[in-house]
Amino acid sequence: QVQLVESGGGLVQPGGSLTLSCAASGIPFRLYAMGWYRQARGWQRDLVATITSDGNTNYVDSVVGRFTISRDNAENTVYLQMNSLKPEDTAVYYCHAIHQTDYDFIGKYGYWGQGTQVTVSS
Repeated sequence: QVQLVESGGGLVQPGGSLTLSCAASGIPFRLYAMGWYRQARGWQRDLVATITSDGNTNYVDSVVGRFTISRDNAENTVYLQMNSLKPEDTAVYYCHAIHQTDYDFIGKYGYWGQGTQVTVSS
């Protein structure tokens, strides 16, 4: 059974930082590309960042220079370090996993976590 369990969300003031974690089980983690997506209330789920099985990263323009995705294959965990947070970063953040060979379909197929709420507000 595949499980992706996110943690680390919460309430933070503008300009603050949070680190999200996603612990994966039931998959050969090192063979999977991982991603973080977010969904604000009333909006569709959008890509935030991805990391391939060999560590190549990709970010949506709005988070470049502020967010960093990383992975620890020994711990089967992917992280999203979020700095300089803005109110518009408020959303439910979802962890996503897809086999690296299916990377072209990232976001369309694969596995999802249950989400963790991030709220940026003063």
